[in-house]
Amino acid sequence: MILEEAAAPKVNPIDIDGIDNIPDTLSDDNKEQIELAFIGYINPPKKVIAYIVPKPTGDPLPAADYSEAQHYLETIIWDYIAVPEIADDATTNFATWIKGLRDTKNIKVKAVLPNCAGDHEGVINYTNESNKQEDKEYTAKQYCARIAGLLAGTPLDSSATYAPLTELVDCDHMTKEEADTAVDAGKLILINDGRKVKIGRAVNSLVTLPEGKGRSYKKIKVIDIMDQEYRDIKETIEDRYTGKVENDYDHKTLLINAIADYFSELEMQGLLNKGNSDVSIDLSAQKAYLKSVGYTMPDGREVDDMTEQEIKEAATDEKVFITGTQKIIDVMEDVDFNITI
Repeated sequence: MILEEAAAPKVNPIDIDGIDNIPDTLSDDNKEQIELAFIGYINPPKKVIAYIVPKPTGDPLPAADYSEAQHYLETIIWDYIAVPEIADDATTNFATWIKGLRDTKNIKVKAVLPNCAGDHEGVINYTNESNKQEDKEYTAKQYCARIAGLLAGTPLDSSATYAPLTELVDCDHMTKEEADTAVDAGKLILINDGRKVKIGRAVNSLVTLPEGKGRSYKKIKVIDIMDQEYRDIKETIEDRYTGKVENDYDHKTLLINAIADYFSELEMQGLLNKGNSDVSIDLSAQKAYLKSVGYTMPDGREVDDMTEQEIKEAATDEKVFITGTQKIIDVMEDVDFNITI
């Protein structure tokens, strides 16, 4: 979370592992925002990282400067971010920053932003303007921290679709058609089903599907699994392989087997379809690289005359080319039940 305070804390950011450890020095509003985040869903968030920025002063009131916080946040590990006091005209720039982290820097994070049509899997567009508790009503902006904590507290084998917000007594009222239209437009909404207030479809803001991205990229659950896979595999490669082993065929095979074993674990956890995961050397990429460096066999044969196995075993300097396939398991959301009498 990026929070605004009149005075900077001695330690910034502040790592908070539960509501009992929220610093007394924070304003009541910021304490409340952190408490909202810690409500979570099936689980509470593991922790909240609160970066404090100076609260702007002046007339007219300028927007807060998040650049220092953003610079720091590019250097640590986190999943979801909320900015409770973000100015309405600052959400687009913030969403652009998130997109850049994911698309150009491979930092797999997500932001929950109020009324922000980001059209991207890294931006969750929360649009409910009425979030009513018994004695208080929150705007969309004031409730993004609650939604971010809820999403962070949703296990990978579950979805936030229809997750109840038991502290709320009411929210914006929508007909089914209005709710469906909002979801199709990439909006994360709440619905009141007459018994409780709950999340509608757990979707991100992605609407326009670029080449290579299917409908599943609109699902928050699917993106969470993909992001966790990316981090786990990246950590394995960096900790056990980069700069530590020879780049020959045998060690490439060891890496491939390690990733395959990891996919098998995810299959056992019910996150991937069993039997649909595969990892191998990327033959087309490896062949293209060998051609680019003018590779030839000891007997003089060029790349186009090499067998598939020879291409796999060829030396590729420091480069490693791997490809894989898998099928992420979704959750039940649409049930058609036709009864014949």
